[in-house]
Amino acid sequence: MEYKDYYKILGLERDADQAEIKRTYRKLARKYHPDVSNEEQAEDRFKEVSEAYEVLKDPEKRAAYDQLGAGYHSGQEFRPPPNWDAGFEFHGGGYTEADPEAFSDFFESLFGRAGGFAHGYGGARRRQFHAEGENTYAKIAIDLEDSYRGGTRQITLKHSVLGPDGRPQIQERKLNVKIPKGITEGQQIRLAGQGEPGVGEGKPGDLYLEITFKPHPLYHAEGKTVYLDLPLAPWEAALGAKVKVPTPDGPVNLTIPPNSKDGSKLRLKGRGIPAREPGDLYVILNVVAPPANTEAEKEAYRQFSQAFKFNPRSGMGG
Repeated sequence: MEYKDYYKILGLERDADQAEIKRTYRKLARKYHPDVSNEEQAEDRFKEVSEAYEVLKDPEKRAAYDQLGAGYHSGQEFRPPPNWDAGFEFHGGGYTEADPEAFSDFFESLFGRAGGFAHGYGGARRRQFHAEGENTYAKIAIDLEDSYRGGTRQITLKHSVLGPDGRPQIQERKLNVKIPKGITEGQQIRLAGQGEPGVGEGKPGDLYLEITFKPHPLYHAEGKTVYLDLPLAPWEAALGAKVKVPTPDGPVNLTIPPNSKDGSKLRLKGRGIPAREPGDLYVILNVVAPPANTEAEKEAYRQFSQAFKFNPRSGMGG
């Protein structure tokens, strides 16, 4: 996927203020609108210009894009880092007249309906004297162990406001959030009244926090199911063994059956993420051959080879 330089698409410098971005978009939109334009590839250019404006007109999307894209150039191979948007608080703000579903894969990977927080963009703010505040949305990364135990965690959210120079500025706020025991990735925590303030006597909106798990050195989760790769020596796999296995809920003693194969799965029922029906934890066996660095170790391998007369390629006609 190619990185898109939205400033270059609009012909703007990165320090352009919001008024300049708006003026430039209107000029280019008139030039390339497919209903009136005679320009070559007008429809494609209109979509490209509308996509760039969709991001740069919104202070929060622009600030997130600016932070993500530092050091990238248009056309450069690009993959957004996992949870790149964690901690950013996104408010409402409608789409341009273009269809966002027609935008590029680059836009979709960052702000599209299938991910990010596009579901939170609920249209233009109401301007009545009394109006409810909009809901806001953010993704937060927690430890997998937090899901096992629950508890209160302090989080920091970044959101953007327009500064006096017309450019977005990042501000932070800290919140104490209760993490429910058993929460899984993709689920949301609703904080009533923590969204955008209302106008006049209108009540404030709510804040929705989407949960993602931080990368873990041992485990990864899919729904309520948790997976652990367990290294084994060849003799442990061949002869069987009893080994102590870590789990997010504490270590357990696991029996390794004799003649276990690399990649085999052993299920620890109910050791996954807790719930009314808790998930399972699967231990994936990873047979690791020790290195032969010393002469004694090499001789042990030679004796091993003589004892077994084993050809792992026999099924290939070798």
